[in-house]
Amino acid sequence: MDIPKQVNEKENGKHSDKKNVDYLNAKANKLKSVLATVVALDGSSYRKPGVRMLILENDTMIGAVSGGCVEKDILRQAQSVFESGQAKMMTYDGRYRLGCEGVLYILIEHFEPSEGCISAFYKTLKSRHSFHIHSNYIKEEGVFRSLGSTIQLKSKSFQLSNFSKEKNELSLFSEELPPCFKLMIFGAEHDAVTLCQLANFNGWEVTIISGPLESKTIDNFPGATAFYSVSPDSLELNSIDQETAIVIMSHNYANDLKYLLELKDSKPAYLGLLGPSKRREKLLSQFLEYCPDVEESFIDNIFGPAGLNIGAETPQEIAISIISEILSVIREQTPMSLKEKRASIHSKTRLD
Repeated sequence: MDIPKQVNEKENGKHSDKKNVDYLNAKANKLKSVLATVVALDGSSYRKPGVRMLILENDTMIGAVSGGCVEKDILRQAQSVFESGQAKMMTYDGRYRLGCEGVLYILIEHFEPSEGCISAFYKTLKSRHSFHIHSNYIKEEGVFRSLGSTIQLKSKSFQLSNFSKEKNELSLFSEELPPCFKLMIFGAEHDAVTLCQLANFNGWEVTIISGPLESKTIDNFPGATAFYSVSPDSLELNSIDQETAIVIMSHNYANDLKYLLELKDSKPAYLGLLGPSKRREKLLSQFLEYCPDVEESFIDNIFGPAGLNIGAETPQEIAISIISEILSVIREQTPMSLKEKRASIHSKTRLD
């Protein structure tokens, strides 16, 4: 995103995840790392193929591959990978001991990306491009020479561990990872702080847009990736994409209108307006006077008042309702009580 008068920005790259930051810290301290990946699933489970957990040589675990049922055993199984450097497969049948209804197939491999891989990875994150991870696996327990993962960053491919590329009958799990989901908050009041913290806890990148007269910095917003102090007419929002949500909550009618006018050509996944319905109607009515030819899809994508109706009163509760609405929109789900859902809890079936 090209925004002038940048005040503060942190190179956090959440898509990089805490896993990558912890890996670099471990590497600096000469600690080995092991990566555990759910590569296949028979039946149903709390976690799906593609979830990963990083294990450090000092027994630190970052992330999870189940609801807490198998992590301790994976930590134990990882010890042989630390010692030999050879990847292994583990299977966990939840029907008998995990309280789930499926069988997890987990690849455990030594994790040692090259410097070139790490550099290309951060460039991919910064440019907000998607990338692919491919993992060779087999549905049986044991150590196999050709087990391992590669990461595809644009036209370059890197092995994440040292494994043989021999042709064999192994299966391939492939996953495309989009850019990290980003929340842009237009406003810098106390409720923006709370929303920022909750979005960060959810693993999203968070950008705060403040007015130029605000005496605040990124330090006032724990979890924020970037902070900009600019006037609405100085914004250049070229990088807003379908992995971006926007919430306008400056508590200043004139500024909110100006922000909306600047955003008219953007296509975020979600655009929320804080404030009551009467304020929204007045804002949109005036907006349409300035932009009568705006695309109808832009208006349809505006959610105001922002948030789901959960009886929210406090800033914390309002933040929960807004995050919940954003999730329901990007996941294409109709909000409902799970006790009313006829399909399985983690299915993607819509019940409109």
